[in-house]
Amino acid sequence: MSDWSAGPPGGGRARPQGQGGYDYYRGFHQGPRREAPPPPPRNGPPRDRPPQRPSGPPPKPRRRRGGWGRRLGIALFVVVLLLAGLVIYVDSTLQRTPALADYPGRVADTPGTNWLLVGTDSREGLDEGRREELSAGDAAGRRTDTMMLMHVPAGGGQPALISLPRDSYVPIGDQGRGKLNSAFNSGGPELLAQTVEKTSGVRVDHYAEIGFGGFADLVDAVGGVDMCLDEPMQDPMAGIDLQAGCQELDGGQALGFVRSRNFSEGDLERVANQRKLLGAIVDKATSPATLLNPFRLVPLASSAGKTFLVNDSDHVWHLAALAWAMGRVSGGDGVTTTVPIGGFGSDENGGSVVLWDKSSASAMFEAIANDQPIPPEVLPN
Repeated sequence: MSDWSAGPPGGGRARPQGQGGYDYYRGFHQGPRREAPPPPPRNGPPRDRPPQRPSGPPPKPRRRRGGWGRRLGIALFVVVLLLAGLVIYVDSTLQRTPALADYPGRVADTPGTNWLLVGTDSREGLDEGRREELSAGDAAGRRTDTMMLMHVPAGGGQPALISLPRDSYVPIGDQGRGKLNSAFNSGGPELLAQTVEKTSGVRVDHYAEIGFGGFADLVDAVGGVDMCLDEPMQDPMAGIDLQAGCQELDGGQALGFVRSRNFSEGDLERVANQRKLLGAIVDKATSPATLLNPFRLVPLASSAGKTFLVNDSDHVWHLAALAWAMGRVSGGDGVTTTVPIGGFGSDENGGSVVLWDKSSASAMFEAIANDQPIPPEVLPN
C-alpha cells in the first residue's frame, strides 16, 4: 500500500485541528468554521407575533353607565332652552300701553291680583277680505265690546270672573255719569281703568285687551272651540247662523257668537255668552292636546303675543297666570257672574242704560277688595 493512501503527506502526521495550514482533504484553512451571525433587522424592531385569539364567542362590549341618563338630561335641557326662547319671543311681541298710570286719589293697593279684561271692536290689521269674512264692517278706531274684572285671591281661594256690561251707567271722571264703554271711547284704557277702580273700589293690577282679528285668530290657533246651544242662533249683524246642539266654532263663528245682542235680555245674555266662550278657549288652550303639540302650541303662543295689548309693566308670564286662574273658573273651581243689576233706564240722550244694584254691587266689590269670598246672597240664582 502506498504511503499516500495510508495517511496525509509529510510524514503521515496531520496537524492538530484548530491550527491553520494545508490539509489534504480540506486544503488550506484558517481554523474551525464559524457560524455566520444573523442579519441585522432591516427596518425597526422585529415584528411581534400576533396574539392568538381565545377560542369561543367574542366577549360582549361593556355598556357605559349613565348613557341613557345623560341623553335624557341633554334632551330636557334642549327642551327647556326652546321653551325659554319661545317665552322670550312671545313676550317681545306683546303690545304695551300705559293703561294703569297713577292719578290723584287712586285706590290704594288691595290684596290679591285683579285684571281688567277688555275686548274691543278694533279692525286694526284686518284687510278687506278678512273684514268681510268676520262681518267686521269698516268702522275706524276701537270701542269696547267686552269688559270683565278678574280677581285671583292671594291665599289660593276661588278666583272670580265678573262681567261689567258696556251700558253700565256709572260716573266717568269729570264728565258726569255715562255708559261705561264711553270712558274707553273718550279716554282709552287709562280712563276706563280709572273709572272701574273708582266705581268698584278695587285696585286694578293688570290690563289685557284684544281686538276682533286677534280674538278670531286665537280661536283658530287652538283648533276651534266646542259650544252647545239650546236653540238656533241667527244674527246677520254679527254674521252668525248656528244650529241648536253641540258644535265646533271656528274663529269667525266664535266672534259672531260673542258679538250678537239679538236676545230677549240683550246685553246681559251677551256677556254670559262671552264668559262661556272665554272659558271654552281657556280649556282648549290649556289642554294637553295643545300644550304637548308643538304644531298647536307655537301658533297659539305666536298669536297671543301679537294680538294682546297689555299694560306696560305686564309680561307673558302674567298672562300665563291669568290663563291658569281662568282655567280654574271654567272648570267649576271659581265664580263667574255679572255685577248685580238693579234694572234698566235711560241716559240724558234717551239711550238705554244698565243700572247696578248699589247695595249688592257694593257688597261684591267690598269682598273682592278685602280678598274674601263673594257673599252667595249677592250672586244670581
